[in-house]
Amino acid sequence: MVSSGVWAESIPLAKAHDLKEVPTVASLPTAASAPESMKSALQKINYLGSAPCSYKQTPMAAHFELHIEQGPHLVSAGQRVGVVTAVQAYRWYRLNITGRDSHTGTTAFEHRADALYAFSRMMVRAREVAASHGCLASVGIVEAKPGSVNTVPGLVSCTLDVRGPENEAVAVVDAQLRTDFDAIAAEEGKGIGKPCRVEWILDLDSPAVNFHPDCIGCVQQSGEAVVADAGRDSGKSLVRTIMSGAGHDSVFTSKRVPTSMIFIPCKDGLSHHPEEFSSADNCATGASVILQAVVRYDRNRFT
Repeated sequence: MVSSGVWAESIPLAKAHDLKEVPTVASLPTAASAPESMKSALQKINYLGSAPCSYKQTPMAAHFELHIEQGPHLVSAGQRVGVVTAVQAYRWYRLNITGRDSHTGTTAFEHRADALYAFSRMMVRAREVAASHGCLASVGIVEAKPGSVNTVPGLVSCTLDVRGPENEAVAVVDAQLRTDFDAIAAEEGKGIGKPCRVEWILDLDSPAVNFHPDCIGCVQQSGEAVVADAGRDSGKSLVRTIMSGAGHDSVFTSKRVPTSMIFIPCKDGLSHHPEEFSSADNCATGASVILQAVVRYDRNRFT
């Protein structure tokens, strides 16, 4: 999504080039090996181009994107085409929970400021709060320091991903979690008068996006036309409207031009997994739908 963000001028080019890879426990930066930047990675593979990346200099009339669903709805319903009408809102955070390092064998529970224990309670609470508001909350990266078998962790750094169909719901979850996390932190370490603390860093705030009705209509009509024969045999529609739970390039292109997306089924609804797969037939269906949608949209522009 970085390149489309630059194209839409939502992400400055310099900021995109300066993006760093996320270090893992196995590849923490050292003096000899710092995280690689987007620009240096592009230079390594000779992909640092000179053509302007801007909707002003390289314009489009519309944008259609074909993608696997990354979820189970199509495959579970035995349907072939998803007409994507919107993308849900999401926010990415980095959190630092600070407590106090201490020896595991000589520090009783009431004398600890265990950052990892506080974090574990926060993670459970995030899921509870998100679920109560029809949203999702996920922790994808966790690192506890100092990382010793006999030391109570004094620092936990983690990521938090909060998503929901409406901006307002995500904002409510955000506010509730900040309050609840502060309360959880205050409880851990109060016995020694040094409670844990929580620092929030917002890395990304992507509001919900509604796609253009003209593009949605073209995808809907094209999907119905492509799978009409198969649907006739089954006695049900093989096309459904759907909201995307994941971010896509279309989020950014929709800020500048009419946009919509086409989803096709993926095996078991899996994505970001080694077993991610979509059959050749489903890929061919998607290709036919996007081709027809583009042709329909272009024809409608001049009629």
